[in-house]
Amino acid sequence: MTDPQTEGTGYAARRLALLRGEGGGGAPRRAALADLTDRWLSGLLADALSGAASEGVALVAVGGYGRGELSPRSDLDVLLLHEGGVRGPGVAALAERIWYPVWDTGVALDHSVRDLGQARKIAAEDLKAQLGLLDARHIAGDPTLTASLRSAVLADWRATAPRRLPELLELCRERAESQGELAFLLEPDLKEARGGLRDVTALDAVAASWIADAPRAGLKEAATRLRDVRDSLHLVTGRATDRLNLQEQDAVAADLGLLDADILLRQVYEAARVIAYAADVTWREVERVLRARSGRGRRVFGFGGGGAVRGPVPRRPLAEGVVEMEGEAVLAAPARPGHDPVLPLRAAAAAAQADLPLAPSTVRHLAAETRPMPVPWPDEAREQLITLLGAGESAIPVWEALEAEGLVARMLPDWERVRCRPQRNAVHRWTVDRHLVETAVRAAAMTRRVARPDLLLVAAFLHDIGKGWPGDHSEAGEVITRDVATRLGFPKADVETLALLVRHHLLLVETAMRRDPDDPATVATITEVVGNVGTLELLHALTEADALATGPAAWSNWRAQLVGELVQRASAALAGEASAHETGLTAMDPTAEEERLAVEAARTVGPVLSVRAESEGQGEDHEPMGVELTLALPDRPSVLPVVAGVLALHRLTVRAAAIRELDPIGAGPVLVLTWKVAAEFGDVPEAARLRADIRRALEGGLDVARRLAERDASAPRRRGSVAPPPRVTVARGSSSSATVLEVRAHDAPGLLHRIGRALEGTGVRVHRARISTLGADAVDAFYLTDEEGRPLSDAAATELARSVERALS
Repeated sequence: MTDPQTEGTGYAARRLALLRGEGGGGAPRRAALADLTDRWLSGLLADALSGAASEGVALVAVGGYGRGELSPRSDLDVLLLHEGGVRGPGVAALAERIWYPVWDTGVALDHSVRDLGQARKIAAEDLKAQLGLLDARHIAGDPTLTASLRSAVLADWRATAPRRLPELLELCRERAESQGELAFLLEPDLKEARGGLRDVTALDAVAASWIADAPRAGLKEAATRLRDVRDSLHLVTGRATDRLNLQEQDAVAADLGLLDADILLRQVYEAARVIAYAADVTWREVERVLRARSGRGRRVFGFGGGGAVRGPVPRRPLAEGVVEMEGEAVLAAPARPGHDPVLPLRAAAAAAQADLPLAPSTVRHLAAETRPMPVPWPDEAREQLITLLGAGESAIPVWEALEAEGLVARMLPDWERVRCRPQRNAVHRWTVDRHLVETAVRAAAMTRRVARPDLLLVAAFLHDIGKGWPGDHSEAGEVITRDVATRLGFPKADVETLALLVRHHLLLVETAMRRDPDDPATVATITEVVGNVGTLELLHALTEADALATGPAAWSNWRAQLVGELVQRASAALAGEASAHETGLTAMDPTAEEERLAVEAARTVGPVLSVRAESEGQGEDHEPMGVELTLALPDRPSVLPVVAGVLALHRLTVRAAAIRELDPIGAGPVLVLTWKVAAEFGDVPEAARLRADIRRALEGGLDVARRLAERDASAPRRRGSVAPPPRVTVARGSSSSATVLEVRAHDAPGLLHRIGRALEGTGVRVHRARISTLGADAVDAFYLTDEEGRPLSDAAATELARSVERALS
């Protein structure tokens, strides 16, 4: 029989050699530590039995030790398992002969003594104990006893999984709320924070239940990275800690052979994102399976629930090539990612707008098959990116799904420099890339405040893109933004506006905080940069969105008041400029084709429709994205709502439109409506069919309003992103001959029809209109007069704006 004290001294010496680097570090060292400890404990059990047979007693490693993952300062989680009638020394005495030598070495020990029945009972009562037993591993003694324990615990776990998995999910949520997200914390807890090692253990437990399994790509490597960092943290601090404090990050980075602490944090963040995404996907699948089991049949699971159904799983269209199935956005059967480079963005935008997750299989499919985006991007691609950014909070999980499969960096190569980049500033709560997305989320709530919501969203998305480069990030960001915006296909004027916003995104807050607002030079500092009220509005909204997305310390009522007063003074200084330039309401001359159609309509006294396909993008596989419809007809009541309603009935999305009133032959006014439309699903209907339906609707044979109402009533309800409420304003000073009403609202099927009906009910005449769809936002301007052709009075215009706004709310 050996001397336990001598054995303990030898164990401590060999353990110290491993911790000093003998045999390397990382996973091999953790395995070597576990193996060394197994051999030591085996000897202690043999000594404790004093030569007696080991039948009916076993030493079992549980928890992290059971997984063979011993970090330098890890506790030894050990169970002394017995049958209940052990021969020789009593169980308590046997345990003491094992535990005391362990305590003498100073190694932390988490021990228990139970028989099989007790172990199962404790597991049934204590979820954490059950999770530890799922990793039970035989160390020494009677192997059949350990095998019985493992079999019983696994059987119990699988039998009770429908009840215990929701309990485990709630534990994970509580940890996330108390510890935060590992991927964004400056001083993260590597174990307890969301995306940490506890979540890896939870995912293993889900897999053991046989109900669902986590996506395994990169998961093992991510967990290994976090364990390696924790090992170095233990060695650097000499303590059993999981919190990576700022003062220890440089030393941990050096121990791991990394250049600096920023690289360390970036690797930690990348690993945490892999784990967090795997957890999101897994728990969603667990929920789906458990609901399906409880419904005794297949069930379509959105956030609104629904009854159990049998047979094929229903699919509901969301966008071209994208459908909803079982609460996720998936690719439609005919979708061909290899021939449609816009499909990832279209799928992402549709999912975010419907507040649905992108199915993991769909994202993997898109990542594997989608070809690179043409440069410059097709108009649809740019619009889909803006639609995604404008979805608000629901855009975040969709964006994370794209990130998980590398689709973001593939579409936007400059993104890689800011991805997972830490911000060593206590004010900032996010990494650089997540801060950009969060700023876009904040900006999405402010789109009614600006005439160009698309520019606001993209500026928010890019304003800190220069932080991945040396030097002043605003100056670097201006250069990068010009390149990115050009690649996205923005026209030159918009490129310059975006570059200006990024270069000067700190101008308002810094000027308001540091300069005297009563000094004319202070206001001049702002006006000389922005040049017009439209850009000033954009910069004001971007400033607020940026601050709100930074953290609670970055924005306050006081700062908001200072910035707001500065903006008011600058706006007043710019008020002498033509507001038409600021709001984009300048009139455009009719084209030759529009004049030709107007003449024909005037002579035939009937509607004339022209249809022309428009192609976008590059390459032989890029199909025409929509058509331009030009309709000319003698002016009559209800033209706008009727035509807009017919287009909505045919599921045509209006991307842009213009309405002009012409008198080509002096026989009376002719309305010319030019629409750029795209099919929501499938192909644009034939011109003859559209023409016939427009004629029927104008003649009263087709009740557009009733048909739209019936369709809306029968459509399944779904939870979607919450858009800002519509805003209707009078753009005073934009025209001397008409009242200009500007409508900013979330784009939706039939929106223009509803606006037209609201206007028709007030008795005003629409002489000209400019319709713009910018991502998911509509910005429409209507030039109106009363029945005598005069602009409306201020009071009447204000009341009209309120009336239309109420109709759209």
